[in-house]
Amino acid sequence: MRTAARPARPVSRGVPAALVAVVGVLLVLAGTLVGAGRAGAAAGPPLTEPPAALSAALACDGDLAAGPTPVLLVPGTTLTPDVNFSWNYEKVFSAAGRPWCAVTLPGHAMGDIQVAAQYVTAAIRTMHERAGRAVSVVGFSQGGMVPRWTLKYWPDTRTMVDDVVGIDPSNHGTYDAHVVCAVGGCAPAIWQQRTGSAFLTALNTGGETFAGLSYTQMYTALDEVVVPNFDPVASSALHTGSGRISNVLVQSICPGHVAEHLSMGTFDPVAYALVIDALTHAGPADPARVSRSVCLRASMPGVGAATVATRFPGVVATAGQQLLTYPHVAAEPPLAPYAAG
Repeated sequence: MRTAARPARPVSRGVPAALVAVVGVLLVLAGTLVGAGRAGAAAGPPLTEPPAALSAALACDGDLAAGPTPVLLVPGTTLTPDVNFSWNYEKVFSAAGRPWCAVTLPGHAMGDIQVAAQYVTAAIRTMHERAGRAVSVVGFSQGGMVPRWTLKYWPDTRTMVDDVVGIDPSNHGTYDAHVVCAVGGCAPAIWQQRTGSAFLTALNTGGETFAGLSYTQMYTALDEVVVPNFDPVASSALHTGSGRISNVLVQSICPGHVAEHLSMGTFDPVAYALVIDALTHAGPADPARVSRSVCLRASMPGVGAATVATRFPGVVATAGQQLLTYPHVAAEPPLAPYAAG
C-alpha cells in the first residue's frame, strides 16, 4: 500500500529575505571597497614629499578660472622658473592676460626626476582645482619630459591637462649624458636622462601618449644637449600611444635657423610661435599655421635684444654652475616600486 505523500512544509519566507538583505549589504560594501580601490589606483601612488614643500613650489599669476587656458611652466635641468621663464614666457603671458603658474623643481631639477614628478603632479592638481578646467603644460628640456612621467603614473591628471608642449624635451634621453657620467659620476637627473636609462625605459615602455591629450614636441637640429635631435632620430619626438602628436623640427619651418638648446627654451622665436599655436588651437601645433615671417625675428615677441643680452648669460652661467657643483652620485637612482613593475 502506497503511503500518502506528506504535505510539503511551508518554507519560511523570512529567512531568505534576511539572507538576501545581508547579501545585499555585503555586496554594497564590497562594491564600495572596490570602488575606493579603483579610485586610489586611478590617483596613482601617494605623494611622499611634504605637502608644504609641494605647495610652496608653485607660484601663479592671474585668475586661473578666467581668460585663456592656464599654463604650467616647468623649467629644465639646472634651472629654476626665475632663471628659465621670468624674463620671457612669464612676462609675455602676463602681458597677454594668460594666467600661468610655474613650478620649482627640487635642487635646480638636478635630483631624482621621480621626486621632481611629484611636484609637477601636485602643481597640475592644484591648478586644475583652482581653475575648474583643464590646464596646459609647457616645459623645457627635462621640464618637457617629466610631465609625461606624471601623466603615466598618476592617471587622474590625464583629465586635468589639455596640451603637453615640450621645448627640446629629453623624451628619449641624450648620448651626452653617457660621457658626462662616465668619469666621477654625475647628478641623479643626468643619470636618468642618459639614452637607454632605466628611468627612460620605464617612461617609454608602452604608449608614449594618452588619448584626449595633445602633444607638441619641438626641437632644433643644432641641439648640443639633447643628442641626437634631428629627424628621423630626434630624441624629443614621440611616436606611440593614442594622443594627438605633432613633432616639429624648427628648421623645417625656418631652414638655416640657428638655435641651440638653451636659446630654444628661453627666447627662440620659432619655438614661441609653436607654443602659442598649440595653446590657441584645438589639438597640437600645426607648423603650417606658423607665419614664415617668424624666420626674420631674432627673439620672441616681447623679449628684446637688450633683455636677451642681460638675462641669457645668467641662464648659461646657472647651468654651468649646477653641472659643476651639484653632488654627483655613482649610479642611476633605482626605480620607485610603482614604476619597477
